[in-house]
Amino acid sequence: MSGADAAPAERDPGLQPERTRLAWRRTTLSGTVAAVLAVKAALHGGATTVSVLAAALCCALWLALLRIAHGRIHALAAASRPRALTPPLATAAALCTLALAVCGAFLVL
Repeated sequence: MSGADAAPAERDPGLQPERTRLAWRRTTLSGTVAAVLAVKAALHGGATTVSVLAAALCCALWLALLRIAHGRIHALAAASRPRALTPPLATAAALCTLALAVCGAFLVL
């Protein structure tokens, strides 16, 4: 039987939401590590006002990322066919992740 004659395999709708949940969990874990390292870097060797403010900003960004991720993970688990992530939430998650990385890098350098 040739490839053109083969019937298309049905897509398992349960796999994509599971992969997406795992990706959100990895992202929040990465954010957690960045926030913890930022706080450690801010307090190591004497805390300055700027380093404490940057660490506080990292923590705020981490909490915002956790809130977005928790909502998305909950939505993925609650429905058999979850809604698509809205562009404002996707943008907010991306900006939180990027800003968290920049703040963490600022504190390390």
